[in-house]
Amino acid sequence: MAIKFYNTLSKKIEEFIPLETGKVKIYMCGPTVYDYFHIGNARSFVMIDIIRRYFIYKGYDVKFVMNLTDIDDKIINKAISEGVSAAEIARKYSQAFFEDIEKLKIKPADVYPKATENINNIIELIQKLMDKGIAYQIGGDIFYDITKFPEYGKLSGKKLEDLISGARVDVNELKRNPADFALWKAAKPDEPYWESPWGKGRPGWHIECSVMSMKNLGETFDIHAGGNDLIFPHHENEIAQSEAATGKPFARYWIHFGFLNIDNQKMSKSLGNFFTAREILEKFSAEALRLLYAQTIYSAPLNFSLELLQNSENAIKRLKNSIHQVETAIQLENQEEFNTSRFYSEFEEAMDDNFNTPQAMAVIFDFVKEVNSFIAKYNGLTANNKEKILKFFEKVAQDVLGIIDLHQYKKFDDKLIDNLMKIIIDIRNQMRQEKRFDIADAIRNQLKKLNIELEDKKGITTYKINK
Repeated sequence: MAIKFYNTLSKKIEEFIPLETGKVKIYMCGPTVYDYFHIGNARSFVMIDIIRRYFIYKGYDVKFVMNLTDIDDKIINKAISEGVSAAEIARKYSQAFFEDIEKLKIKPADVYPKATENINNIIELIQKLMDKGIAYQIGGDIFYDITKFPEYGKLSGKKLEDLISGARVDVNELKRNPADFALWKAAKPDEPYWESPWGKGRPGWHIECSVMSMKNLGETFDIHAGGNDLIFPHHENEIAQSEAATGKPFARYWIHFGFLNIDNQKMSKSLGNFFTAREILEKFSAEALRLLYAQTIYSAPLNFSLELLQNSENAIKRLKNSIHQVETAIQLENQEEFNTSRFYSEFEEAMDDNFNTPQAMAVIFDFVKEVNSFIAKYNGLTANNKEKILKFFEKVAQDVLGIIDLHQYKKFDDKLIDNLMKIIIDIRNQMRQEKRFDIADAIRNQLKKLNIELEDKKGITTYKINK
């Protein structure tokens, strides 16, 4: 079954048809690195991670690019308030971003371009728009003339005439239209700047993403993603400047993530309900937070509460308990085959339908219920059934949704086995000291049946597992 999802550009559910067969190119608007990102940002980062993972699951070769905006008014203002350079602020919070997405189990992007590393490319694109008569100069500032792009508003649904007539009067009254936006900003005193044909200055926000996406993915690529708040003006402006410069479609599919509310209220520092991802991860697991996000369709508003997050934590415990039951189930020689194919089909049916993660989660917990009942019925599992069940958990819950980590369980099991073997060896050594060799030999023989071999050398007993 083909993947279908809502395309903000066409305003409808569309079947995904990649530009290149078997390949997907995705650009995601990343953070402006002036502070720790909050749980609303985290939702977008996690959901695009799940979407990317699902494309990989379906066999696509995915190239994923996420930018870092490392020069911006917010960064400059933060630097001024802390008495440090803008570059220092950007470095600090870029590092924090990478630390926090690692904690969230987010797969690293293939490329993390930075705005400050692409200044020459930005200047080239602005010059191209100037040469075409689409951009114009006022002093040291360069603006984009939105009337030169007749399709302006096609992503957001806003009408050009309404934007022009209804726009707030800008400080710069020399602009041709109040809604024209800056491509290049003349340097202000004590601000970072770069040399350009128009004097010292820095790029506008929108032009940065156009350059970084096209440089790494081509002038036309498959998917552009970001939060709902970026549809206008940021993504609208990206389309206008990119397509006006190249004469080609920019991104073919647009994915946008819904807003996050706290206890049915907008998240706000003034209301005292503002949480960074870093703060939440000090008290709750990344798996619980990912599960909470996945329980709401990516494009819909999500209501966040600590109670709901605790419920997700409890659900993760149920999932872990089920996996532990599988790992420790008594091994049987004969048993009917456990059918995992139905669950794979139902999972894919959910994800193929607009990345319906709530339904995909329901499939996983239905699977957990079936597995638990199956183990209870037979009081164990054959090696084949155990392998099939764990493979489903691995491919779906781990590799796509990122709500478990079987490698963690393996480390835990290895440590547990080590401790148990130490107890068994100590008991056996005690039996040998008491010359109860029949019991000591029985322990050795029973372990051998489990492929565990004891070795006695120079008064020390070690073990090895023969696989």
